[in-house]
Amino acid sequence: MNATPSGRVSGKTMRFTWTDGPTKGESHEHVFNADGSVQYRKVADQPGDFQREKRYGAMRVSDDVELVSYLTEKGFTLTVALNFRDHSIAGFASSDKQWFPVKGTFT
Repeated sequence: MNATPSGRVSGKTMRFTWTDGPTKGESHEHVFNADGSVQYRKVADQPGDFQREKRYGAMRVSDDVELVSYLTEKGFTLTVALNFRDHSIAGFASSDKQWFPVKGTFT
């Protein structure tokens, strides 16, 4: 298995809406660029307020599930499983001092 940008998320813009975890009730827009970088922002922010990270990894787990992960410059890592059958998200947000399970949905 290869953890490179995959066709399932590469070049796509997705909205993650969190139902559990430290950002519960918030939505974040993610742009998974074909060059392997990712941009994200809280939906409530202004359109130009994207953070950009140099690299994300994506790996197909099954016909329905894609694993996606990226490390932010602030030291947080988001690793989530995206279930394309029911559009659910399950995963973890962590740093060197904190760890949180997260759940949500995506469109």
